[in-house]
Amino acid sequence: MTEEELRGLLIGGLSGDAATYRLFLDRLAAYLRAYLRRRLAQMPQDVEDLVQEILLAVHNQRHTYDATQPLTAWIHAIARYKLVDLLRRRSRADLLHDALDEDDELLGVTDSDAAEARYDIARLLEQLPDRQRLPILHVKLQGESVSETARRIGMSESAVKVGIHRGLKALAATIRSLG
Repeated sequence: MTEEELRGLLIGGLSGDAATYRLFLDRLAAYLRAYLRRRLAQMPQDVEDLVQEILLAVHNQRHTYDATQPLTAWIHAIARYKLVDLLRRRSRADLLHDALDEDDELLGVTDSDAAEARYDIARLLEQLPDRQRLPILHVKLQGESVSETARRIGMSESAVKVGIHRGLKALAATIRSLG
């Protein structure tokens, strides 16, 4: 599937053609399965769940797609962040269930895509002011609660929530401008 074909299907779907939109989602699902099978070779049981998660994110964010920009770059950004979220969740869960003295294959294998995504996220976060960057870092990336984060960084809980909202909105705008 080429960029032009996939983009044409999405634009047709966005203009109200339900059959074209369904075809877009079907073709995108096949494309994502191939993309994720290569990246999740050690976790094939997670591929289909992640495909569905990405399709849902694409569907929910379809109104943010800028038709003057490449579609695949927009989709890859969504897929990469969903993949990093999965890897982060999985590594936390695995660490909770595995004995510390066992040989942990997850920690011994480097995933250049995940490392590249973490680097990209870190670079994007550096552009935000502390009142937005710190809440995102602690709540969204490190899994702390809003109240824990508020105490840690000396902000009110509502300021933490506002910081997350505004920071994510700024990050989305930055990512769209890069596409």
